[in-house]
Amino acid sequence: MIELPEAYFDIAVSIYVLRWTVNLDKTLKNVYDSLKSGGVFVFSWEHPVHSVLEYDEEKLFFRRSYVDEGPEKHESWRSVPIIMNYRRISTYINALGKAGFIIDQVVEETRIPENDNSKPSKWYSAEKARIICPDIIIKSHKL
Repeated sequence: MIELPEAYFDIAVSIYVLRWTVNLDKTLKNVYDSLKSGGVFVFSWEHPVHSVLEYDEEKLFFRRSYVDEGPEKHESWRSVPIIMNYRRISTYINALGKAGFIIDQVVEETRIPENDNSKPSKWYSAEKARIICPDIIIKSHKL
């Protein structure tokens, strides 16, 4: 494991990475400890509801429960089996608070080009985005 310097960084950014961690509390504590006082931590990830919404037979439905957290094995991502850790929004927010962060802003926003008629079977489709935001962004800081 790589040790991060303590109270060294002004900002930490995580773009589509945080859900890969198996130990959210430890990861956030490490980020918190590496930030200077007043340091900012911003992370984004696929919206947890978007992750469980699927399209089949011309209907959108929940393929798994949003409230059930934990790892889920996916057969392939570029021919490599992967394990995704599903967490609710409240889990991220509470873990940030537990690590010592102050939440500044939570952004759930959808921007769909007017001419986007992508098929709902596509993972990031306009039809899905009209129902649930594809992403979530959380900005926090260290006191």
